[in-house]
Amino acid sequence: MTGHAILAEGLRKHYRGRGPVLDGLDLAVPAGTVHGLLGPNGAGKTTTVRILTTLLRPDGGRATVAGRDVTTDRAGVRARIGVVGQYAAVDDVLTGRQNLDMYARLHHLRARAARQRASELLELFGLTAAADRSVGHYSGGMRRRLDLAVSMVRSPHVLFLDEPTTGLDPRSRIAVWDAVRDLARAGTTVLLTTQYLEEADRLCDRITVVDGGRVAAAGSPAELKDRAGATHLDDVFLDLTGRPTLTGALR
Repeated sequence: MTGHAILAEGLRKHYRGRGPVLDGLDLAVPAGTVHGLLGPNGAGKTTTVRILTTLLRPDGGRATVAGRDVTTDRAGVRARIGVVGQYAAVDDVLTGRQNLDMYARLHHLRARAARQRASELLELFGLTAAADRSVGHYSGGMRRRLDLAVSMVRSPHVLFLDEPTTGLDPRSRIAVWDAVRDLARAGTTVLLTTQYLEEADRLCDRITVVDGGRVAAAGSPAELKDRAGATHLDDVFLDLTGRPTLTGALR
């Protein structure tokens, strides 16, 4: 897949009693990159992701994901994306291998193909040694890597990650970062929301900062810092939104 994996032009969304949440938002995410979508509470970040994952219809504008229109070809979009939420979606009682095998079968893989795909993903995410251990005994970082593995059962073109390292210790967070980088190097496009500015700085190829339903700024972390004459993204965020930090302010 070449060009842009995600393209949105003039997205608008209005909620009764609240007014416009998205007010002409544009977003362009090149294929095979990690793109950060950042914004304070009420900025429109969550609404944008819900539209791009076909969970919500826009009131105006248009968007394509993996070349499919999110309004007119919702099934086509869903067949080409993976989504990892803030909380683990895996079964604590089952082993890591059993979880992956189950999800593969739910996606209509035959038994042999499901077992093979499970083994491939366990190796890809560094979970082979813990494959036959119940997930209830996994560390937080291992659970998040298993979540990522589950989302990759169908080899999606685009992966949406919603605050994937919230609550993890630094070592586990770095392990998840490494897994995300590996996915991007292999060609998967990742759209990431995070409450950690350091994470966005170190992991994202480009960042879009949303405020008031519009794009406040977009560029690589280095470009954003250069424009603001800043050393850290915290200073960029303060300059753009008047808020000192993202932490705890993204829902």
